[in-house]
Amino acid sequence: MKKFALAAMSIAALTACTAVQVKPVTGVAELKKVCVVSNPKVIVEDFVDVVRDGFSRHSIATDVVSSEAAGGCDVTLTYTALRSWDMAPYLSHAELRLWRGGMQIGYAEYHLRGKGGFALTKWQGTKAKMDPVIDQLLAQ
Repeated sequence: MKKFALAAMSIAALTACTAVQVKPVTGVAELKKVCVVSNPKVIVEDFVDVVRDGFSRHSIATDVVSSEAAGGCDVTLTYTALRSWDMAPYLSHAELRLWRGGMQIGYAEYHLRGKGGFALTKWQGTKAKMDPVIDQLLAQ
């Protein structure tokens, strides 16, 4: 019985507890261009490139703009991304919010519960973590 309990605890510790919450964009086919509002506080180096590639996969053009220039855009994307460290930095939390006319039209969140614990998948790259989230956000 002790061996079973130890094995169960080991499996639980190694399992990545990833939470993804998505409110998909309705009318995504109408989206032709999105302005990605630059967030200089985000230090996940490839985050914006991964997001832009994800939108491009769905045939949506993107431009990166400052918060001041965002007022001239019909649809904007704001984001935040946090990284954690465990022998190497890795993405532990990210949020994407799509806006049109001051109204939020879509939301997606990636969260690594417990910062990944002992799961080796916590060191997956930004693309591996965010591509499925972006695909759900822009699902048609």
